[in-house]
Amino acid sequence: MMATTLTGLRIWNGEGFCDADAIRIEGPQITAVGDAGDLAADAKVINYSGATAIPGLIDAHVHMVLDPEKRNPPDRDDVPDMVAMRRRARDMIHAGITTARDLGGGHWLELALRDDIAKESIEGPRLLCAGQPVTSSGGHCHFWGGEANSIDDINAVIDRQLEHQVDLIKVMATGGRMTSGSQPLEPQFSIPQLNQIVARAEQAGLGVAAHCHGTAGINAAATAGVTTIEHCSWVGKDGWASDYREDVAELIAEGHIAISPTVNAGWKRMLGNATGERISRALRDMIALDIGIIASTDAGIPGVFHHDLPRALDVFQQLTATSNAFTLATATSRSADVLGLGEVTGRIATGLSADLLIVDGNPLTDLKNLCRPVGVWVRGQPLDSL
Repeated sequence: MMATTLTGLRIWNGEGFCDADAIRIEGPQITAVGDAGDLAADAKVINYSGATAIPGLIDAHVHMVLDPEKRNPPDRDDVPDMVAMRRRARDMIHAGITTARDLGGGHWLELALRDDIAKESIEGPRLLCAGQPVTSSGGHCHFWGGEANSIDDINAVIDRQLEHQVDLIKVMATGGRMTSGSQPLEPQFSIPQLNQIVARAEQAGLGVAAHCHGTAGINAAATAGVTTIEHCSWVGKDGWASDYREDVAELIAEGHIAISPTVNAGWKRMLGNATGERISRALRDMIALDIGIIASTDAGIPGVFHHDLPRALDVFQQLTATSNAFTLATATSRSADVLGLGEVTGRIATGLSADLLIVDGNPLTDLKNLCRPVGVWVRGQPLDSL
């Protein structure tokens, strides 16, 4: 197979700009980053003059089975539309999202999608899948079949996911807004039960993502030592982010637990209002404590489309008042490290997967340039050849 060298580039490698203008690709991997004159020999050369290359984006919280056009949650017996799931996967890579973490479905069809993508039989991002989330009886997303009340129930749900070869375990540590009768403020599991979920996952070599809105559930998940806290909404009696507790945030930091805040493009409506200001303060405080933050959107819930991470990153930057470089790292190198993919993707470096988003302009000066792709490479292949 002939090597390909991409030239004429500014290259932001996931941590900073490189003193280089070319990337050499052989098979699925990056084999060199350097000067075009040195890397062009015996290679097909593609000139992206004036464009910027960054690592392919990572959305750390999606639901491939959910249709964002639908307002109501699925019924237990609803079978997801695989054709629609494949279309969502295709839309994601065309937006430069080359990796995603799927955090819930009921029939394991997202795992079948994952496997088809890995076999390169269809287009789509690399997927990490959790299968059925562990939830309480009648709890948040119970319609996906992961209800558990006792330790034995918990073990049975997790064992069922392991049989389907999931990549991680998801637990609904609190209630959520999408499920009738479920309360975001209220914990769904005790600390001993969460301890068991973490221990059982660790026995299988897997991490645990914990859905957490209310502060009591955030505290319980952090105490149990989950891998990531999803949403981390600090919900109190006065609403979203009204119950931020620095002592719990310090517990999260001490446990090296990452936060996946599911900031989507629609959050633009909250910029400057009271809820947005509370969320902003909580996020900025957690960043100041050096808690790892990874980009995520909860794609699939009503109105949140699977390909919209590039637009969401601009909102995240405004909400957190961080630099564009910090924001981009949450969707590339930082996310890859948290998801256990740091030696696979998330950076433009020799030996890593050639997952690249090439954009017109410089996203380090304007994140809106992420929405102007001129090229996307997925595991060493340009989209026009996938």
